[in-house]
Amino acid sequence: MTPVAPAVADRVAAWLSALTALDGASPATITAYQTDVIGFLTFLAHHHGGPVPPAQLQQTGIAEMRAWMAHERGRGLSARSLARALSAVKSFVNWWAERDEFDPTEILSTRSPRYRRKLPRPLNEDAAQAMLQQVEFQARQDWAAARDVAVVTLLYGCGLRISEALGLKGRDAPLADMLRITGKGRKQRLVPVLPVARSAVETYRRLCPHDLSADQPLFRGVRGGPLSSTLVQKAVRQAREQLGLPATVTPHAMRHSFATHLLNKGGDLRTIQELLGHASLSTTEAYTAVDTARLMEVYEKSHPRA
Repeated sequence: MTPVAPAVADRVAAWLSALTALDGASPATITAYQTDVIGFLTFLAHHHGGPVPPAQLQQTGIAEMRAWMAHERGRGLSARSLARALSAVKSFVNWWAERDEFDPTEILSTRSPRYRRKLPRPLNEDAAQAMLQQVEFQARQDWAAARDVAVVTLLYGCGLRISEALGLKGRDAPLADMLRITGKGRKQRLVPVLPVARSAVETYRRLCPHDLSADQPLFRGVRGGPLSSTLVQKAVRQAREQLGLPATVTPHAMRHSFATHLLNKGGDLRTIQELLGHASLSTTEAYTAVDTARLMEVYEKSHPRA
């Protein structure tokens, strides 16, 4: 017996389709949301002794929400993961309530568990430069080494997500002074391109043995297919091991470093938010790391009573 009533499953499917079509959610996000909501519905089915029909689900109360959350914590789910699952459930119920006109207050008012947000671990400037140099020595072929350098330079020099760098097409090169990037939720932003990043991409293009046609991926694997993020992660991992850097040094850490180093040099947080493509300024604040010494230096120089 399926733990989810067919009518409810249909609504979940419609919600996920709407997220994909209207909000531009990524396949990974859709899968995570689906897993979280189906997990919630499965719990309710066991809790009530059978699949919960739409009318009963709409009457879900605080006691049932707390029972679900206690069950999830009891099976070892972290507070952070539970908060994400609750967010998915609320998103689904809110979407459904807007269409079927029922009161979702009991579910939407459920408090999210508290957790300490993990702060990113950016590299210092010397380590970031060393990574760019070391990545070049990980690939066996010259063109592949140039490719890896170009990708990691885009992560650190332009603050791109790895998916955004690997999403570039042949038509995007040679890189212009400003690069139009399509990020999460299909939102577009303009990112300045440093000469060093443009040069790294051109070196790769000159050496690449594959046809980099306009509609094809700019960055290629050895056999000519799209370069996978796994290979970039491998190159970064090998480089950090050679340099004796910690396991927190990942491709995404290069993006963290881009933001932090800009802020350390006096960059405006709002501008950095735009460059990173963050919807919320609070995300950018958590994403960057400014040392206390620099904060005190700015304070002492800038405060009128210092």
